[in-house]
Amino acid sequence: MKIKKMLKSPRIITLIIFLLLAVFSLQPNPWADGATIRTVDVNSSANIAGVPSSNPSAKPMTRERILMMNNIEISTANDYNNFVANLKPNRTVYIKTNKREYSLLTKALINTTISNELEDKIINETITQVINGTQVNTTITKTIKVNKTITEVLGTEELGLSVYDAPRTNLKKGLDLQGGTRVLLEPEEVLNTEDLEFLMDNMKRRLNVFGLTDITVRLVNELPQPFGSGKQFILVEIAGANEQEVKELLGKQGKFEAKVANNTVFKGGQDVVYVCRSAECAGIDPNQGCGKNGNHWLCSFRFSITLSQEAAQNQATETDKLTVISRNNNNYLSEPLSLYLDNSKVDELQIGADLKGRAVTEISISGSGQGVNHQEAILNTLNNMKKLQTILITGSLPVKLNIVKTDNISPALGKEFLKNSLLIGIYSILAVALITLIRYRKLKIITPLVVTLLSEIVLLLGFGSLVGWNIDIAAVAGIIIVVGTGVDHLIVITDETLKGENNQFVNWKELLKKAIFIITAAYVTTVVAMIPLWYAGAGMLKGFAITTIVGVTFGVFIARPAYAAMIEIILKD
Repeated sequence: MKIKKMLKSPRIITLIIFLLLAVFSLQPNPWADGATIRTVDVNSSANIAGVPSSNPSAKPMTRERILMMNNIEISTANDYNNFVANLKPNRTVYIKTNKREYSLLTKALINTTISNELEDKIINETITQVINGTQVNTTITKTIKVNKTITEVLGTEELGLSVYDAPRTNLKKGLDLQGGTRVLLEPEEVLNTEDLEFLMDNMKRRLNVFGLTDITVRLVNELPQPFGSGKQFILVEIAGANEQEVKELLGKQGKFEAKVANNTVFKGGQDVVYVCRSAECAGIDPNQGCGKNGNHWLCSFRFSITLSQEAAQNQATETDKLTVISRNNNNYLSEPLSLYLDNSKVDELQIGADLKGRAVTEISISGSGQGVNHQEAILNTLNNMKKLQTILITGSLPVKLNIVKTDNISPALGKEFLKNSLLIGIYSILAVALITLIRYRKLKIITPLVVTLLSEIVLLLGFGSLVGWNIDIAAVAGIIIVVGTGVDHLIVITDETLKGENNQFVNWKELLKKAIFIITAAYVTTVVAMIPLWYAGAGMLKGFAITTIVGVTFGVFIARPAYAAMIEIILKD
C-alpha cells in the first residue's frame, strides 16, 4: 500500500525519471571486454587497412573494441600487446572488432643503405629496327654496374594501434585514473581572449597531427590581485601519452625557418602547402642510411614538401644572387639552404646549380637521429622526422610557452586508486546505515536513506557522462563531499519527520518546510564556498568545485525532496 503511495508522489516520480535518464547516459556494461582503439598512426598497417582513430569527443561505450585477432580472443589491452609482440614480418592479421572486420599485412622494420661497392644489375632494353619496311622490336639483356644496396631486416613494425582496456560505462576517466601526461604551461606574455583561443586551437592541432588524441586543453586564470597573481595558464591533459614527446611538442614554440645566406626564404605553416608523410616520399634516407658514430648509431631521414608559389619565388630571388661553385665534380650554389628550428640550426642542404633563380615548389627536407643501438637509432630518427613534419604542417605557436609543471601518471596507480575509492565508498555507506540504525532504532528508515545516497551518486555520474566530464581525483573528492552533505541533510529531514510521528498534533508539512529551509540555507553556503575554488588553484580544484555544486544541486532539488516524501509515507499512519 505504501509503495503505491510512493509511486504516486510527484517528487519520487521525478527522482525515478532522472535516475532512468542517468542510467541511459551511463550505459553500464560490467561484462564489456576487448581492447578499445585510442589512436591509429598515419601510414601504419592499421591505417592502410582502414582502421579509423577514435573520435576524442565520442562516448567511451561507442568506441571500437578489438575482440579477436587471428581467431585469438582479445579481452584486455595486455592481450593485444602480447599478440603483437610475437608478430612476424609480412604476415596477414585478421582483426575482428565490435563493429567490423579488417585484414592487415605486417611490415618489416628495415634499414636500407647504399654502399660504394658496385654490384651487377641486369636490365632489359628494347631496340626498334625497320627491316624491309617492317618495324621489328628486339629485347636485349644488359648488365651494368650500380652501387650496392644493403637491406637489413630489424624486426616487425608496430601495427600502428594504441589501445586501452574496454570501458564499462560512458564515464570518461581523468589522467589520475587512466594514466597519461598532464602539463601546465604559462605563455611568456599576457594574451587577449582572441589570441588565447588561437593558441589553444594551434596546440590541439599540433597534438592531433602528431597522432595524439583524448586531449583536453583548457585555460586556467588565477584570481587577480590582491588574492592571486592574475597569471594565465594552459592545462593540457593527454591520456596514454609519453611525457617527453609532449614536452618537446609544447615546450618549444616550433618556429621553423629555411634560410639562404641568412635570409629567410620560407617558414613552417602557411608557406608549406603539403608535407609528405607516406612511405613513398618519407622515411630513412636511402642515400645516407645508418652508420656507427663512436658509441652511438646515427641515421638520416628525408621527406618532401611542397611550397607555396610565393615562398618558391622568395627562394628563387635569393638563389639568383648566388654564384656557382664546383665540389667533388658536382656544381652547387655558393650558399646552402640552412634549416632552423627555434633559432637553432638543425641541418643544411646543398643547393644544386640548376636551381639558381628557379621558383621550385618541390623540395626535400632531411635530418637525423641517433641511438645506442641500430634499431633505437631508426626509431628515434623516424620520431624526429614526425615532429618536424608536425611543425611544418601546423606552423609555430604564436607565443612561447614555459612549462610550469609536468606529471606523468601511471595507469596502474589510477586503477588501484579507483578500486580503493569504490571500497571506501561502500564501507562509508554501510557505516552510515549502521550509525543511523543505532541512532533511530528503526530499520524502515535505513532503506530509503541508503537508496537516496546511492541515487545522488548515480545522478551525478549520469550528468558527468552526459556532458563528457573527466572524472579525476578532484571529482572523486567532490563526490565524497556530496555524500557527506547528503547524510547531514537526510538526518535533518529524518529528525523533523520523527517529531511529527511522536506528536500527532504537529503539522507534517510545516516540519518538512522547516527541514527544507535548513537544507536550502546549507546548500547556498556550500555553493558560495565552491565558487572561488572554480577559479583558484591553477584550475586543479575546478573539477572538485563543479562536482560538488552539481551534486548538491541534484540532491537538494531532486533526491532529498524525494526522500522526505518517502520517509513521510513510511512513518505516517
